[in-house]
Amino acid sequence: MSSIKTVLVTGGAGYVGSALIPKLLEKNYIVKVLDLFLYGEHVFDEIKDKKNLRLIRGDIRDQDLLRVEFQDCDAVIHLACISNDPSFELNPALGKSINLDAFEPMVKIAKELGVRRFIYASSSSVYGVKEEDKVTEDLMLEPLTDYSKFKADCEEILNKYTSANFVTLTVRPATVCGYSARLRLDLIVNILTNHAYVNRKIKVLGGEQYRPNIHIEDMTDFYIQSLVWPDEKINGQIFNVGCDNYTVNEIAEMVKSVIGDDVDLETVPTNDNRSYRVSSEKIYAALGFKPSRSIEDAVMDLKRAYLDNKITNSMSDDRYFNIKLMQKVQLT
Repeated sequence: MSSIKTVLVTGGAGYVGSALIPKLLEKNYIVKVLDLFLYGEHVFDEIKDKKNLRLIRGDIRDQDLLRVEFQDCDAVIHLACISNDPSFELNPALGKSINLDAFEPMVKIAKELGVRRFIYASSSSVYGVKEEDKVTEDLMLEPLTDYSKFKADCEEILNKYTSANFVTLTVRPATVCGYSARLRLDLIVNILTNHAYVNRKIKVLGGEQYRPNIHIEDMTDFYIQSLVWPDEKINGQIFNVGCDNYTVNEIAEMVKSVIGDDVDLETVPTNDNRSYRVSSEKIYAALGFKPSRSIEDAVMDLKRAYLDNKITNSMSDDRYFNIKLMQKVQLT
């Protein structure tokens, strides 16, 4: 068992966080969730009474709060951000204040207070559009939007603070897919599954673009492992974490194979031909980590959730779509 006992997760009530927190509790960590809870605390209804769980409604820009809550923490997993380009672009100043400006003070406070391990969720979008068959961690970063530029900036900031006593790890995840208690239906596999299940029709824009994806259970397994890998294996490292790369057409066919043969596929032209293939060979070679779930597994998990009425009003409920929720929330 790792010497890490107390873990604070920023943005822990989000899409990935809400699937990660139960796993951390199962591993007997003391868990603090620091989140604005824009989507509510209901995502933790089944575990909220666990003695090792503390829910903190707060803002990562509040440095006084960080100084209190980072005390006695062994590790921080930083997931919080205004996620995806459309949500970010609604209020660029807000996005910058949360995604970039808050980052260095948070890292400094964590290091000053004795946090020993800091895991940062960056994004594979930092690469921009690449022609290479395998986009590896050593390629030049060419972010296309402020959202991805700030992710890249934070990677550089974190690297400055890396030391033997402050172990840092940066992950560039592929697009996450599958079911969680705080479900997002604005991510490629989940979008196609939602339309296939509800409308029995998938409209594919273009189709030949490659997209890397990773099952949410594999993504959360990575974060669990990030707490136990030896310092010398991860300190200052950057890893892509993804599964296989498929074209949007191939993903649509996988969705259809799980949801039903009656699902109609329609392909229409698009001006957005961004295509990229992320390689996760480095993390497998260095740490032996390899995702074990498929896109079909993610679609099946979503299908079960529909059948169990865990997903309702999925074409219209704002809570499933970050951009719609951000349009309603008045953050400053």
